[in-house]
Amino acid sequence: MPELDKGLSEVVNKHIKAVGPSGIREFDQKISSIPGIVKLTLGEPDFNVPEHVKQAAIKSIEDNKSHYSAQKGIIELRRAISRYLSNRTGVDYDPETEIVVTVGATEAIFSALTSMLNPGDKVIVPTPAFALYFPIIQVAGAELITIDTSDDGFVLTPEKLQKALDENGGRVKAIVLNYPSNPTGVEYSQEQLQALADIISKHHMFVLADEIYNELTYGVKHYSIAKLLPGQTIVVNGLSKSHAMTGYRIGYFAAPKDFVTNAAKMHGFAVTCPSNPAQYAALEALTNGLEDAVPMREQYNKRRDYIAKRLEEMGMEIALPQGAFYIFAKIPDTINETPVEFATDLAEKAKVGVVPGSAFGPGGERYIRMSYAASDEDIKLAMDRMSAYLLDRVK
Repeated sequence: MPELDKGLSEVVNKHIKAVGPSGIREFDQKISSIPGIVKLTLGEPDFNVPEHVKQAAIKSIEDNKSHYSAQKGIIELRRAISRYLSNRTGVDYDPETEIVVTVGATEAIFSALTSMLNPGDKVIVPTPAFALYFPIIQVAGAELITIDTSDDGFVLTPEKLQKALDENGGRVKAIVLNYPSNPTGVEYSQEQLQALADIISKHHMFVLADEIYNELTYGVKHYSIAKLLPGQTIVVNGLSKSHAMTGYRIGYFAAPKDFVTNAAKMHGFAVTCPSNPAQYAALEALTNGLEDAVPMREQYNKRRDYIAKRLEEMGMEIALPQGAFYIFAKIPDTINETPVEFATDLAEKAKVGVVPGSAFGPGGERYIRMSYAASDEDIKLAMDRMSAYLLDRVK
């Protein structure tokens, strides 16, 4: 095995070296070798991709759709995305110039942020939040500004947003809003978004709206801030959660033409273009599978209610999720441990895998995240084990 030349050991991107690995993946890997463990760690749907979507991918291979596509993605898919966004957000995006198909929503976030940020810029992220945003902002040489929302029902208030903008002058380049939220499942109402939009509209700043869970809401209707701020918003979405297509890696972003022209360059430099079979599968999903998420959503809703009831019986506080498939639960006050210590002990003694809340930034220090994108059997077993574990600890 080759060893790196000693003179090259420090020849790395200083921003990459400064950031750590994903706290979610790192902890999941740490506990995965525990025999018999039931994991509620990753946001990985336990459903299969709808059959008609799989067949579209197969047909594209049989039809020899094997050459490079346009860098922004096949035009048929971009048109389908345009129709979908017009219906869901109320904003019309030109499929030729305002939509880019990416390798998952992750690449959409990366391409959008790295194409807008310069060293010294600042980006606001309400926390707890999906931790992917943090390293991308830092790698771009920008400064991460977090706003702890744990005392406000995990919703960014206009007062805290205004305070952060006042404290950072005109250097705030963007704000990242993910709703429904990973890790809390909290959704923003139209009124809450309007209050934030009233402030954002007075500043020359972008809104990166990560709406990957928009099809998975419970008892509430998703509303996109793009409808309120179309000239400032970059909408990020994809098929991973709505159609259980995580491994197909198809996402996209939509924004005004002048932004997309530059962001599409970064996308092209990073990946050239998405995979053809995945694109044709996504085309089928957005053409004939707009209701595919409904049975999944109904099942997630039942699981959410079941876990919430069990956790409340255990004396754990939660913010009842209105979307996504996560529950953010507070560690009992009688247990004086960090989230990592508590989650490690839970994994080792009860064989239940959860994610420490500290992986999601300020506000998560007393919490754990559980994913209910797992089978009913695994969820029941995990709750039974967790209940016995907590009962033993409070004796």
